Amino acid sequence: MRREPVTSSNLVSVGYDPETQTLEIEFKEGRVYQYYKVPVEIYQGLMAAGSKGSYFYSHIRGRFGDTQVK
Repeated sequence: MRREPVTSSNLVSVGYDPETQTLEIEFKEGRVYQYYKVPVEIYQGLMAAGSKGSYFYSHIRGRFGDTQVK
């Protein structure tokens, strides 16, 4: 999945596949996770957030199924 670089103290890049509603996030420590059945509004909110790390922790982490892919 193609990811876009983001400005964040915790996240490096973010990608989203609207067909499968899969969100992919690369974190600073090098791990990459995919989150499943994520509505496009959540992805858009993440990309628009002033603090992407805070948005991730309050709206994504623990709310969607996930798999570490790297």
